[in-house]
Amino acid sequence: MEFEAFAEAVDAGEVAVVDVREPHEFAAGHIPVAVNLPLSRFDPQELPFGKPLVLICQAGGRSRNALNRTRASGVADVRHYAGGMNGWRMRGGDVTV
Repeated sequence: MEFEAFAEAVDAGEVAVVDVREPHEFAAGHIPVAVNLPLSRFDPQELPFGKPLVLICQAGGRSRNALNRTRASGVADVRHYAGGMNGWRMRGGDVTV
């Protein structure tokens, strides 16, 4: 997913954003609408439902891991933002603490 499409979907409320970083990383800055489900205790059954999901971490590795686990659990409408929070920040995406 490209930054522009992701940012537009976030702004329009069209996606649920799940940040899989650890709580201290999340607390240091996250996408305003994101919920925190750390990969260290990630359970796909705890994911929000009702909207397409976008997983994010710091640089893309953990969110890819969570993506694979989520798809393996049978959830199909899920993607990850490969640029992670690093890419989100570099492109000027909104961040809250």
